[in-house]
Amino acid sequence: MKVIDMHCDTISKLYQERDQQNISLRNNPFQVDLMKMKSSGYLLQNFALFIDLGETNSPYETFLKQLSLFQEEIHKNSDILSPAVSYSQILANEKQGKMSALLTLEEGEVCGGSLERLQKIYDFGIRMMTFTWNFPNSLGFPAEPAPFFQLKYHPEGQAESLNYSRQEKGLTHQGIEFLEEMERLGIIADVSHLSDQGIQDVCRFARKPFCASHSNARSLCQRGRNLPDSLIRAIAGNGGVIGVNYYGPFLSEIPDKTNQYFSRIKDIALHIRHISDLGGISCIGLGSDFDGIDDNLELKNCSMMELLAQELKKCGFYESEIEQIFYRNVLDFYQELL
Repeated sequence: MKVIDMHCDTISKLYQERDQQNISLRNNPFQVDLMKMKSSGYLLQNFALFIDLGETNSPYETFLKQLSLFQEEIHKNSDILSPAVSYSQILANEKQGKMSALLTLEEGEVCGGSLERLQKIYDFGIRMMTFTWNFPNSLGFPAEPAPFFQLKYHPEGQAESLNYSRQEKGLTHQGIEFLEEMERLGIIADVSHLSDQGIQDVCRFARKPFCASHSNARSLCQRGRNLPDSLIRAIAGNGGVIGVNYYGPFLSEIPDKTNQYFSRIKDIALHIRHISDLGGISCIGLGSDFDGIDDNLELKNCSMMELLAQELKKCGFYESEIEQIFYRNVLDFYQELL
């Protein structure tokens, strides 16, 4: 079974732990490495460059450093992995027996509100971008805002007010301008982490399909980061794809006996079933969030994808539908947009 995963934070984790010996994209103790990917039949992995505004006062410089690390790893592993910035490149890499790496950006404030910088990140190979992470920025407002005192970087024209409810704040005027330019350039808009109102704004202003690369269903787990049924239908109705997240607190509201949240494969399958029932089988994909989440996982790393396939069979999905969930839907989405 081929696999496409719409979101992992492995490059950022490598960057954070770059001083450790024998840590590389090819082999590491993390949830994603190339050998684990290969054993599960990965066709493509979206590698996010994740920038935490609470950890840097220069988001663009941090982005460039992570980009450099990504490029180094691509060069070192060119025998089994190649970058992809288009659908045709994905197919060409597969024909050569290589997996594809699609580069994404998690935190639109890297651009500092500059459309010229957005052009630069496109030129660097970014083909998908979230508007926010967990901090308000010049583009919009997050689903679950982190406390302001943690924020090192203060973008000009940031939140009009930090005391807001998720339903009241969406994209800024600049965020709407960015959406238009992203669509013109060919950077896929990713609404994961964006507030409900922000996603509604994207639904209103987008002229192309967009995605939620790593988001779950709120009706199954009442977290602000999860999508309400109305937005699941809206994303699907616009031709978009939703990648299901494996993080325990986004799968179930009920902790275990030790008061910890555990990610169970059956819960991943339940979110997949719910989203596909609402939006149709063509709207669902995988968005693990591997290496951006803790290790309380039944699906411990990307080498274990067969376990998820088996659970989906138990849930009544046909083999052809599992193929759609595992890779075909996202590949079709990229064929349209890249």
